[in-house]
Amino acid sequence: MSQTILKPKNPIPPLESGDLLTQKEFEQRYAQMPNVKKAELIEGVVYMASPLRIKQHGEPHASIVTWLGVYKASTPNVQLGDNCTVRLDADNEPQPDALLRLTVDGQSTISEDGYVEGAPELIVEIAASTASIDLNNKLKAYRRNQVQEYLVWRVYDGELDWFRLREGKYIKLEPNDKGIICSDYFPGLWLAQDALLTGDLAQVLAILQQGLTSPEHLNLVNKLTDKGKVD
Repeated sequence: MSQTILKPKNPIPPLESGDLLTQKEFEQRYAQMPNVKKAELIEGVVYMASPLRIKQHGEPHASIVTWLGVYKASTPNVQLGDNCTVRLDADNEPQPDALLRLTVDGQSTISEDGYVEGAPELIVEIAASTASIDLNNKLKAYRRNQVQEYLVWRVYDGELDWFRLREGKYIKLEPNDKGIICSDYFPGLWLAQDALLTGDLAQVLAILQQGLTSPEHLNLVNKLTDKGKVD
């Protein structure tokens, strides 16, 4: 009596940097690797993060999240995300360092399985330098999908690039005569550029508090509160 030999199912290959995958393939492989903390699909190519140093990434990341967290605490119907996956389009599934999204009348939604789908209004990335993917293919993907504002902190260069989407192009926002960059999309989100770059978080938050008491931010709060009541 012959025995039927069952062939083992083809195992799902592990993720590797440089893989060319569809979004479905990327998610399948990522799900099989719980030890991997950050992997991204950018223009159909897989990128996996190297170990992160505290001064070059960890501390700058924490400062940005603190700054955005204070803004969120004072602004209704705004959601802050820290290192969460975004299903941007069929070829792009980034995991930005931080994001802000509107929860009413916003560009993005939350899927049934808990992921952000579509373009958040603001994305922040901590980058090494101008050579980073954050200022190349990722920027193109964010622009094409209409991420309204995109902030890149180039740590090694000691520079900030804050872009605003206007007529399909990213225009760099410049600091005013007091060295403050003011968000165009999120009124009251003010950033003391030099203070952030030198690690003076107290001054960063002090300037933000000024933005949060501005008439522009008050108008936004009233607008978002009214929208929340309607929804």
